[in-house]
Amino acid sequence: MIRIIRQNNQSVLQSILERSQFSFQEVNDLVGNIMEEVKTKGDQALYTYTKEFDQVVLSNMKISKEEINKAFELLSNNLIEDIKKAKENLIRYHKQQVPNPYTIGEKDRLLSQLVRPIERVGMYVPGGSAAYPSTVLMNAIPATLAGVEKLIMITPPQKDGIKASLLVAAELAGVDEIYTIGGAQGIAALTYGTESIPKVDKIVGPGNIYVSIAKQYASGLVGIDMVAGPSEILVLADEDANPAYIAADLMGQAEHDKLASAICITTSSTLAVKIKEELEQQIEKMPRKDIIKESLENYGAIIVVDSMEEGIDLVNILAPEHLELSLKNPDQYLGQIKHAGAIFLGEYTPEPVGDYFAGSNHTLPTSQTARFASPLGVYDFIKRTSLVRYTKKALVEDAPSIIRLAEEEGLFAHANAVRVRLEEDDK
Repeated sequence: MIRIIRQNNQSVLQSILERSQFSFQEVNDLVGNIMEEVKTKGDQALYTYTKEFDQVVLSNMKISKEEINKAFELLSNNLIEDIKKAKENLIRYHKQQVPNPYTIGEKDRLLSQLVRPIERVGMYVPGGSAAYPSTVLMNAIPATLAGVEKLIMITPPQKDGIKASLLVAAELAGVDEIYTIGGAQGIAALTYGTESIPKVDKIVGPGNIYVSIAKQYASGLVGIDMVAGPSEILVLADEDANPAYIAADLMGQAEHDKLASAICITTSSTLAVKIKEELEQQIEKMPRKDIIKESLENYGAIIVVDSMEEGIDLVNILAPEHLELSLKNPDQYLGQIKHAGAIFLGEYTPEPVGDYFAGSNHTLPTSQTARFASPLGVYDFIKRTSLVRYTKKALVEDAPSIIRLAEEEGLFAHANAVRVRLEEDDK
């Protein structure tokens, strides 16, 4: 069960921080081989690996319009409406991220920034027990708002068919094509292209360790969003916090994965004990209790600190993916939080609000990368291009500075490209 520790227990904190830093050399080698096989053999390799890894024999990878229409028939009207409402909330939030081009204009000089969408994006969506329609929406909505020309979704094939809610979410979110291919072989297909699956310019979406390492291999050949590690939550709580709520929130994150991390930092030893007691009671009611128990035992902790300032310092060190401020006055401390993927204010804003419905994105930086990374957004699906125009007068005025700087760097041909224009005009 989860441990109660003091802030100075560095060994426990270090084990939590290092949970995703294992050596995966064997996995690396396998993924490298898969990438090369798909690159050279195309669809043939995809069919072979799908049979080997998914135990599914495919004759066609593309989902038809008929299959998508059938998915709508399989879902309740209420669930379809929930997906539509979540979509609208995501649009309302993410459309504010759409950047505008700008121009800094003088009479003889023009500086401008052009904004263009990425042309083709591949979106990986996990299958099986981790098949979440919310993940489809979170990745597709920012892409469509950015103006991506072709959005291609891949998801692992299932023996009983693709989950209907995934297909419905994809259709509602504007996905153009869906293919039933998963794993490292799916990432390879998007990276190199095959006879059936087009090559893309960027790949987004979460997956298991094979998918994550394949995205690392692909990076540079195509763009990627991030290499996501195991999920995590950190709850910062004062003595007035409700232990039942906190226990429920810790379990909610722990059920994702045995490597998931669920931590509470509190100034109250009494609250720490109550949270542990609540966990022991609530956990037995959870269908995924075995996963929750292993996650909490290995990577969970209730950390008791002497002051809220110490707690906030620890939050900034851990830089969590999800941060809940279960505090009487959370806004009072918000300005002191430097690093977090998403912040949830107050005891009536549990993390699932953001996961499913509020409109913010749930594709978030993990493993302390919130120190420098941001949630997935429209900006991940655009490119910015610089535009520069000088008149002859402007070049004459700035030429001496340009030439001196170029020659200082030993790049005399650069300087010459400016000088030759001045000399030719003087002839």
